[in-house]
Amino acid sequence: MPVLCVNVDHVATVRQARRSHEPDPVRAAHEALAGGAAGITVHLREDRRHVQDDDVERIAREFPGMLNFEMAATDEMVAIALRVRPVMAMLVPEGRHEVTTEGGLDVRSQEPRVRDVVARLAAGGVRCSIFVDADVAQVEAAHRCGASVCEVHTGPWAHAVHAAGGRLDGAAAQRELALVRTAGERIRALGMQFNAGHALNLANVGPVAALPGCAELHIGHSIVSDAVFVGMREATARMVRAMGGSRPVHSGA
Repeated sequence: MPVLCVNVDHVATVRQARRSHEPDPVRAAHEALAGGAAGITVHLREDRRHVQDDDVERIAREFPGMLNFEMAATDEMVAIALRVRPVMAMLVPEGRHEVTTEGGLDVRSQEPRVRDVVARLAAGGVRCSIFVDADVAQVEAAHRCGASVCEVHTGPWAHAVHAAGGRLDGAAAQRELALVRTAGERIRALGMQFNAGHALNLANVGPVAALPGCAELHIGHSIVSDAVFVGMREATARMVRAMGGSRPVHSGA
């Protein structure tokens, strides 16, 4: 079973709605780890719409070796990653007008730039992941750029399940799942780590978690949504169970 990394961005979204000090994403990270998460993910956007620089600094300091830092492939973000030294930096596309990340990074169209960013991160001791669509050509481009990890975008799978009324066995959903599986197989064949994430929830996570060789799932919005009703620790534990595992208690809990 893959391990779960919890994205706490949307705890910060609630806080920023009031430009206040609560709820604190660092406290949410503590609760997620107590609920069975193996790592914490944050996306520091260029417009700072939710997570702030101080959040990244505090999470990196309090949870050494557990921070997955999502970032655009910009000089500013490379400098921040090299300073906070996350366990992994994940390159993602970023648009100012999107509500959330809408697809994988188009690595093929910007290989020289991506290759340079990956090399700079690697030189600073930061392992690099790239968020890609379930497209073998993009996986191969990520490999050429030197990425050691690819996270496959599972949004199309999740949307197909939702469109089918929650059915996991619908034809469209199965086509999307097969694309994720094929991308994962190519990632592993090229010697990279296969991760997955985006739009996964309690109802649709099982088949993705069961894909051969999937190492990590990165999930945020649905866990934070569930936490409104049951708390962050229990929401995380529920997701771990939905992934097919028991609820481990993190040693720092």
